[in-house]
Amino acid sequence: MTISRRGFLIGLPLAVAGCATGGGDYQNYAAVPHPRFPLPALSPEKIRPELRRRVVDYDGNYKAGTVVVDTPARRLYYVLGNGKAVRYGIGVGRAGLALRGNAKVGRKAEWPSWTPTENMMNRDARNRRFAGGVPGGLNNPLGARALYLYRGGRDTMFRIHGTNQPNSIGQAMSSGCIRMLNHDIIDLYERVPVGAPVVVIQA
Repeated sequence: MTISRRGFLIGLPLAVAGCATGGGDYQNYAAVPHPRFPLPALSPEKIRPELRRRVVDYDGNYKAGTVVVDTPARRLYYVLGNGKAVRYGIGVGRAGLALRGNAKVGRKAEWPSWTPTENMMNRDARNRRFAGGVPGGLNNPLGARALYLYRGGRDTMFRIHGTNQPNSIGQAMSSGCIRMLNHDIIDLYERVPVGAPVVVIQA
């Protein structure tokens, strides 16, 4: 047996294993360089398969460019059209705190700063120490990107944003905003323009 043939056979199980895991997952969650806030790679094994970013079949009656937040399913879809959408796993608000109804993306921000709302400070007095705001960065609760949701031209105070708590994806534990993995919110941010419609589905 030649060396090249032997090398092929030895490498074959690894290649098969890579296909089983999904090579696209590793690409989707690879390290993201940045001069100040580089994101490390995120192992796909730490994300449940149904919460990983995927292009999927989608038969919802929404036009291309719509962001659909399926709160009960803990999924967000960016509608591509022609029966396809990009699916992302999300974390949602605790009972009674989730956004209801439709909105639009009023503005977008990279590495946004965060200031707790008055309601957040009233619910948890520990948030008052952040009343002056927290600058953007790897430790900021809004993560790498934020989409600010508006209704009737006014800020709803709800956001679709990244998170530095990846274990919160798939859970209902936020103060009402929609959380995404930092790698996923960067992907969504690049796709969604200001003015894009957002549809929030509740149970």
